[in-house]
Amino acid sequence: MIRPGPTATAALWMLGTISSFSLMAVAGREIGADHDTFEIMFYRSLVGLALIFAIATATGQLAQARTDRLGAHLVRNLFHFAGQNLWFLAITLIPLAQVFAIEFTAPIWAMLLTPLILRERLTAINLLAGVIGFAGILIVTQPSAATLDLGTIAAAGAAIFFAITALLTRRLTRSQSLLTILFYLTGLQAIFGLICAGADGAMALPDARTTPWLILIGLAGLCAHTCLTKALTLAPATIVMPIDFARLPVIAIVGWALYDERLELAVLVGGLIIIAANVINLRASAPSGPRNIAKT
Repeated sequence: MIRPGPTATAALWMLGTISSFSLMAVAGREIGADHDTFEIMFYRSLVGLALIFAIATATGQLAQARTDRLGAHLVRNLFHFAGQNLWFLAITLIPLAQVFAIEFTAPIWAMLLTPLILRERLTAINLLAGVIGFAGILIVTQPSAATLDLGTIAAAGAAIFFAITALLTRRLTRSQSLLTILFYLTGLQAIFGLICAGADGAMALPDARTTPWLILIGLAGLCAHTCLTKALTLAPATIVMPIDFARLPVIAIVGWALYDERLELAVLVGGLIIIAANVINLRASAPSGPRNIAKT
């Protein structure tokens, strides 16, 4: 039986990331009028923290939660918390496909920042794939001065913070276990969410309608980060991040089916170009033979 190589396995993990983030977008849209972004982040993180603690306790892995890189975890989660709040804001203001299209500048930022943060070398094919993918994004968004509203700015800010978060995650996987990364992700962001949500003294509690959606957000968020972090342990960020481009045509169809958001031809054409960029990047980065990947 032929086993898939590290690159193919990372791509499979990213399919879980794509599905989870799409579910989270729908759930966030459904409760955006009932809870602000800080409240959503707090309740989401509580669900994730409870799951991580239960799994770690049941499997005897709680001792893996190390404290030797606490500062690095704090910095990573500050960037992610900011990006996630901006993302939840954006999905309530502009069409889902537009949010995801703008968010997909994150791999471009990640590629540009990789030599500085991870000391990983960019190849000409990596850069070509990034340029092609970015061209697809421009076709989808058709940017102009008229598009610079709050939702667009929030989505753009989220993309930059997500790129930095992904690179910091990749760096943490060199010394930290997946469980440790997820434990600090949920724990620190629950603290951040509680502080920010309670700052105005008016924190909305979940009700019968919003509770299932909040649980779904927590489950989908934890699953998404589990899949993404696992993918980043198998392949460099310059390979893993562009795979997420495939989420764009998926969410465009979801937005059309659930919210009657127009399925523009530009979204379809741009989505195909983005997928083509992924194929180029994956084929160029696939190893010619077996290789060993250090697991953490």
